[in-house]
Amino acid sequence: MVGIVLVAHSAGLAAETAALARGIAGADAPVVGAGGTDDGGLGTSLDLIERALASVDQGDGLVLIPDLGGSVLTARLLTEPGRVELADVPFVEGAIAAAVSAAAGAPLADVLAAAADAWTYRKVSGP
Repeated sequence: MVGIVLVAHSAGLAAETAALARGIAGADAPVVGAGGTDDGGLGTSLDLIERALASVDQGDGLVLIPDLGGSVLTARLLTEPGRVELADVPFVEGAIAAAVSAAAGAPLADVLAAAADAWTYRKVSGP
């Protein structure tokens, strides 16, 4: 399965979003959060992200889903085209769509496409 790492400025946000995604996609979905700094503060940590990637790497590719700003820049440092891809998607909706797709056994390109489709999800109808 494709592994998914949620990169957030807050450890709590990353962990709870990963838990929500696993709750919807299935407990075995390879989704983990990498949030906050090494000392538990707000920010991002390259080391935490690298450890998270290793923990969900099953050899089928990896998707990084950052929340905003600096997490995007940090995640970009770890991308490897065709192996570790950065998804520019809404954080929660993209995480869930990617997790469901990954849990179904979709290949990396399809997991990225499912996450990107989250941009079309509407919460209310109309303009």
